[in-house]
Amino acid sequence: MILLDGKALSEKIKEEVKVEVAQLVEEKQITPGLAVILVGNDPASATYVASKAKSCKNAGIYSVVHEMPETITQDELLETIARMNENPKLDGILVQLPLPKHIDTTIVLEAINPLKDVDGFHPYNVGRMVSNLDAFLPATPFGVMRMFEEYGIELSGKNVVVIGSSDIVGKPMASLLINAKATVTVCNSRTKDLKTHTLAADIVVIAVGVPYLLKEDMVKDGAIVIDVGINRLDTGKLVGDADFEGLKNKCSHITPVPGGVGPMTIAMLLKNTIKAAKLREKRETK
Repeated sequence: MILLDGKALSEKIKEEVKVEVAQLVEEKQITPGLAVILVGNDPASATYVASKAKSCKNAGIYSVVHEMPETITQDELLETIARMNENPKLDGILVQLPLPKHIDTTIVLEAINPLKDVDGFHPYNVGRMVSNLDAFLPATPFGVMRMFEEYGIELSGKNVVVIGSSDIVGKPMASLLINAKATVTVCNSRTKDLKTHTLAADIVVIAVGVPYLLKEDMVKDGAIVIDVGINRLDTGKLVGDADFEGLKNKCSHITPVPGGVGPMTIAMLLKNTIKAAKLREKRETK
């Protein structure tokens, strides 16, 4: 069994980003900039945003965290995004999800300039991704694709089951796999007899937020399991959606939780920010 070490790979990518930033600063006098909007005081979101800010600083990326109260109105939030769209120092704008219930997430995400949409959630980028055109890709599926590449995992012609159909992970993951010529089945909470689908899969990607949902008897020998889920048990322990202990001796490759897909998300966000900065440089030199 080969452990797909996302932590080590993410550090490698962050070093790549650091070099790219230094080159942009030296050769083009451009410092990539990322703005993160955090609404409310959700502890998990706050921790994640702090981690993004730290990673930006280490890479040499200018970053600003715009904290807003839970009571912020949708119009006030949209005004802030409009100012960020106009700010030439900001290459990327990221709105930390979830947003409070009184705010329409779709309207907010659509307000971000697609050329600054480093989260890859704007319909413009989603459409280009589905069409296999150059786009900002959602960071988590982007990270999974980079893991496949790093470990030499061939996707063309493989049967892949994606468990979970969210806009953030499941749907974009399926699109990227389809573009890589895999045969893709997407399962969700209404899927009948999930085990029938997963047993036929060469690769299973699971992202549903249910601890230990994918068990040893649900995959065939030599299958590859990518566990995107992260769940905190009552004991405080972090676990994935896959039963790692049960699966590890049956799989050819598997991601751990923590230390698998999770660290890749921030690394690929940094990659998208660099991409946005390079696009800015091209526009400015035209």
